[in-house]
Amino acid sequence: MGGSNEEKLSWKESLTVWTDPKVIAMLFLGFSAGIPLLLIFSTLSVWLREAGVARAAVTFFSWAALGYSFKFIWAPVVDLMPLPLLTRKLGRRRSWLLVAQAAIICAIIWMASIDPADNINNLTMMAMAAVMLGFSSATQDIVIDAYRIECSKTAMQAMLASTYIAGYRTGMLVAGAGSLFLASYLGTKTGSYSYSAWKVTYLCMAAVMMAGVVTTLFIDEPEEGGKARHVYSVNEYLRFLLLFLLVISAFAVTFFYSADYSTALKDSVATLFPAGGKITGFLVELLRFLFAVGAALVAAKIIELTGVVDPRMVRQTYIAPIKDFFVRYGGKTALVILLLVGFYRLSDIVLGVVSNVFYLDMGFSKNVIAGITKSFGLAMILAGGFLGGMLTVRFGVNKILFLGAFLSSITNLLFMALAGSGTDVTMLTLVIAADNLSAGIATTAFIAFLSSLTSISFTAVQYAIFSSLMTLFPKLIGGYSGTMVSTMGYEKFFLITAVMGLPVLLLIWLVGRVLNEK
Repeated sequence: MGGSNEEKLSWKESLTVWTDPKVIAMLFLGFSAGIPLLLIFSTLSVWLREAGVARAAVTFFSWAALGYSFKFIWAPVVDLMPLPLLTRKLGRRRSWLLVAQAAIICAIIWMASIDPADNINNLTMMAMAAVMLGFSSATQDIVIDAYRIECSKTAMQAMLASTYIAGYRTGMLVAGAGSLFLASYLGTKTGSYSYSAWKVTYLCMAAVMMAGVVTTLFIDEPEEGGKARHVYSVNEYLRFLLLFLLVISAFAVTFFYSADYSTALKDSVATLFPAGGKITGFLVELLRFLFAVGAALVAAKIIELTGVVDPRMVRQTYIAPIKDFFVRYGGKTALVILLLVGFYRLSDIVLGVVSNVFYLDMGFSKNVIAGITKSFGLAMILAGGFLGGMLTVRFGVNKILFLGAFLSSITNLLFMALAGSGTDVTMLTLVIAADNLSAGIATTAFIAFLSSLTSISFTAVQYAIFSSLMTLFPKLIGGYSGTMVSTMGYEKFFLITAVMGLPVLLLIWLVGRVLNEK
């Protein structure tokens, strides 16, 4: 990362690499990965708001995507277990990719079959479908990330990241602007809600996912990804899967059944400390989450002690990737790196949860939102991704990582100006241009940075840990963004998101310094 041993390409090599088949493949895999995200976040937010769901409840739906933040838990299953028939036919990476894409399609169809305005039970079912979509989409991401790292050398990772982002954002355009345009065309709008329009829209999004399926069937299995690092019997694989299912069940049951207790605790704390109700509410939910994680760890240990799963198998799949990372970088350096990974995207994720709701509350129509924030925004983020890829391979990850973080933080201040300007389309265009250009640069450099941290011996698991940590705290905090806006207003909220990005600059400097000293 910015050290003397960092391989860099010339300008000519940087340009010719765009025609590499692996780089092109990442464009389509990125498209497949970009489809599900907005169907959980902003597009679903618009649907729920039109259906009359309260703003705070809408932003809580962002927690349905926490599967992205916990994918490191089942990444070893994806990395380790062969799938009957499919793995032998397609290979380890492509078989799991195909299964994940099929699950995504089923989850979107499930969401399309539910009218959230009908009754409260339907809202619960919608949340369950959204969780399934987040889980299956995160599984797809695990495989795509491993494929990207395994299919090419380190020097090409920035370019692979750039085309991945281009495809990803195109997929987001289809799921964002495309779905909003389609839903509006089919007759739904604020004040005139139409479930049938949203149903057809989500069914169309399920059909679009076939592009990912076709890509999976045509790409080659990466040479490194096709190698099984450990071979176990069918019985051992099944027992390992049982361990995973029981641990996940322990987490889910503990988290679900602790809801009433956490509500009672929040009420008690609010009575004792009425001024700090919002903060204490967040802390109680965090405690509830940590308690569920603890229950899952206890369940895993108990199962291991019973001999259901070979302890060596657990160590090789869960412990070895973590140990490898800390051995390669050393304890203190590894902790600083993990802090950077965990907080790099804090400011833009927290802001992004309420972005579409903000545009609607400002009075912009869905067509304006789709045309400027999605269509024009796509062009800007593609430009940022292309620029970020070129700059990264020429000047190194560290410098562009810092540049991206600085731009991402400072552009959040432009949202404050937009909040005070009313329905000014010109101002909206300027804000979207600056925000998306900086996001493209930052994301490309960050993906290249995460890829450089990953050992080829533990590709899927280590990258899943990094990318899970990358979104964990931002999404937990983002779940309260609607409450924060209701309490303090949009302008103060945007100022806070900008300030959130400042400590990241110090972390980047520290990481660059300690890595260069190695």
